[in-house]
Amino acid sequence: MKQEFRCDCPITSALDILGDKWMLVIVKQMLMEGKETFKDFTESEEAIATNILSAKLKLLEEAGIITKNKLPNNKKTNLYLLTEKGLALTPVIVELATWSDNHLRDFHPSIADGEEMELLRSDKVAFAKVLEKKYREKLARTAAIRKAG
Repeated sequence: MKQEFRCDCPITSALDILGDKWMLVIVKQMLMEGKETFKDFTESEEAIATNILSAKLKLLEEAGIITKNKLPNNKKTNLYLLTEKGLALTPVIVELATWSDNHLRDFHPSIADGEEMELLRSDKVAFAKVLEKKYREKLARTAAIRKAG
């Protein structure tokens, strides 16, 4: 499916791919919550409908933000993983979290708080590095499992 872009503006073009209410949620779930199977996503508190989830995963795959693979020990289950292009969205996710923490607490007082938010507040670059490091370690483990399978 060929992606249509509204114009040549880089911000608008990024939003043409990532700007709906689910795309960055899915990336966040993969990066921060370890979601990697269709079932994982459907069981999340965000409650994305299965037909929408299927369409969004397909678009993320077509855009090169995620890959879809089969588990070696379970050929029925698709495994969704962030690519380098997907991991490059880490600073965007971190900036959105920072903005939300700074500007939405009055409007939405039950926004998550805790150890991770303290690290984010004190050093968002370190927070982003921790996220990326953990995800890269996961990718290495997954690759080793797939190779052994």
